[in-house]
Amino acid sequence: MGTFNVRKLRDKRKKARWKKRDYRIRMLNLEKKISPLEGAPQGKGLVLSKRQIEQKQPHSGMIKCVRIKLIKNGKEVTAHAPRDKAINFIQEHDEVTIEEIGGSQGKSYGSLSGVRYRVCAVNGISLEMLRTGRKQRATR
Repeated sequence: MGTFNVRKLRDKRKKARWKKRDYRIRMLNLEKKISPLEGAPQGKGLVLSKRQIEQKQPHSGMIKCVRIKLIKNGKEVTAHAPRDKAINFIQEHDEVTIEEIGGSQGKSYGSLSGVRYRVCAVNGISLEMLRTGRKQRATR
C-alpha cells in the first residue's frame, strides 16, 4: 500500500459493496418495485376468503389466514390473523389494513410458510380492540 493508494482502495471498496444483496436492493430501490405494498408500511385490501395454513416442522397447528386483494394495485396476498379468536372478527368482503410481519430479508416469519403480512385493522377498527371487546364491530 503506497501513500497515493487512496483512490484505488476507494474504488475497490465501491465494487465490493455491489456484491452485497442488501446494498443492491437499497441502491436500486428494488423494495418498492418488488413488494406488493410498493414500499409502504401498510396497505388496505378486501378479504376474498378465509383459510387455514398448516405450520412448518417441528410445529403442528393450523394458522388462521385470509386471502386479500389490495386496493392500490389489485395484487393478492395472504395475511395472518394474529392471536386467539381474531379470525372470527374478519368476514369476507371486509376492508382490512395489513402490515408486514418483518421476517428476515422480507421473507415469511417463523413457521408461517408463504405468509408475509398480518391483519392489524378491520373496517378501520383495530383488530386488537375488537378481540379484547373494547370496541364493537360496526353493523349496517
